[in-house]
Amino acid sequence: MSTVPNLNDGSGKDPTLRIYISMGNVETLPGDSAGPRGSPEEQLVAIRAVGYQGIQGEHPALCRSLGLGCAASARYNLPTEVAPSVRELKAAGYEGVTVHAGWGHESDQEVDALVREIIAVASGENFPIYIETHRATITQDSWRTVKMVERHPDVRFNADFSHWYTGLEMVYGDLQKRFEFIAPVLERVRFIHGRMGNSGHIQLPLDEPSMAVAAPHFLDMWTRALRGFLRSASSGDYIVFAPELLHPEINYARTFVNAAGERVEESDRWLEALRYKALIEGCFAAAKQ
Repeated sequence: MSTVPNLNDGSGKDPTLRIYISMGNVETLPGDSAGPRGSPEEQLVAIRAVGYQGIQGEHPALCRSLGLGCAASARYNLPTEVAPSVRELKAAGYEGVTVHAGWGHESDQEVDALVREIIAVASGENFPIYIETHRATITQDSWRTVKMVERHPDVRFNADFSHWYTGLEMVYGDLQKRFEFIAPVLERVRFIHGRMGNSGHIQLPLDEPSMAVAAPHFLDMWTRALRGFLRSASSGDYIVFAPELLHPEINYARTFVNAAGERVEESDRWLEALRYKALIEGCFAAAKQ
């Protein structure tokens, strides 16, 4: 059992999946999107109405008043940054945090110091801290991440596998061997960011032709991660899946010029996220079998 806690609601219920949405997914949605508008409360009410159980974003007190969970996100570059941040997040009412850790140029000794502190603070504060698999961080390289797990088996992850699938071009070679290699990471996933891409683009609509090949690979990774959670989970534990389809201003969603000469997004990211919601429910059903 890891000293980094699982997310837990204090109940005696069987371990389960909760589906949140990253507020980045609803940020700067185009005017014709079906997504929520208005004040933070109006947006959260709309999010709850379609079946999401929480968000990753701000307003933890407001979320709690509406019966929604709320997870935070953060960046920690130095060990000294971890404890003060976590105490603030915990006091604000967040249930856990996913973290971009370091910039990716750290030595193994610097990585070890940062990871040790993250594990120690998570344990000491009884507060889930999950290191995200992300570009420009200490987890940008799957080989180095697996070696990090070997040195720090208590570490737990937020899986954003789009960064590896595209950035490491996972399909260039034996994909199943790659899955076997990253198994120590997959079994330590306790939060998942929902995004899919292909070998050249980090975020694509599900109807893009190449996704007929790529999407099953993501579903496979997500199902393996859910199985890893279920193998060691206790009563009241839950794992979060949060669609995180981000906007073109930060070079995620692709755009094209339509017949009217306007540059528009390829798809409605709000509706895409709802499709992800159905997909992860299927993965969880498979993982329980």
